[in-house]
Amino acid sequence: MKKYLALLLLFTIVSCKTKAVLAEGTASNTMSSDKIIENHYKNKTDFSTLYIKADVNYKDEKQSQNVTAEIKIKKDELILVSVRFLGITMAKGLITPEGVKYYEKMNGKFFEGNYQTLSDWLGTDLDFQKVQNMLIGQALDNLKKNKYKSSLEEGLYKLESSDATIEKKYFFEASKFLVKRQQINQPAQNRMLEILYDDYKEYPEANLPIGLLVEATQEKGKTNIKVDYKSVTFNEELSFPYSVPSNYEQIFIH
Repeated sequence: MKKYLALLLLFTIVSCKTKAVLAEGTASNTMSSDKIIENHYKNKTDFSTLYIKADVNYKDEKQSQNVTAEIKIKKDELILVSVRFLGITMAKGLITPEGVKYYEKMNGKFFEGNYQTLSDWLGTDLDFQKVQNMLIGQALDNLKKNKYKSSLEEGLYKLESSDATIEKKYFFEASKFLVKRQQINQPAQNRMLEILYDDYKEYPEANLPIGLLVEATQEKGKTNIKVDYKSVTFNEELSFPYSVPSNYEQIFIH
């Protein structure tokens, strides 16, 4: 059951002709953190809705499974994720700025909760904007609200911040300052969340990743979720149907 919950939480994430995969630039000169942030936010996200069909591979210490996912985004308002196996809907989740609703069919369970509960369970701060940013290839946090140290690492621009309990790192290529990797590390709790992006495609509405890899490490083990975007459509009229079937049992995460 938890594998479906993990998929929904972490991705809660063909009418437009795409151009070729974007060429990336290699960082060779130092740059201030303010300039890196400014350049990153020059990448437009000019859409009202986004519809993604994806192939997903889930792997943890005990199992591996391939499923498909349908991700519908109404920008800044709703994310609906449907997880399917062999064409059958196995789980569905509705993510809003207020919280998360989720149900899965195999065990007849459903969950409703706020982001604090889910953040405690996953070991990192979570909210609607971060889930949306992860899916569209933007920095999880609003980079304008914090101070960062800038440097070069392996041909990428790196922004880094840390306090007593948490370390955050963001890595950008040097052509359009698209995110290549982002990390949230809590050393005292032995927790780390890392999100890696391979390539991006350019659409009239946005530069979107062609997929992402999520690696979550905690004391109980490591979880990998690889998402490959198979088709993308912008600005269609989308519906967001969500209804928990009758007789399902509510679960609580502590």
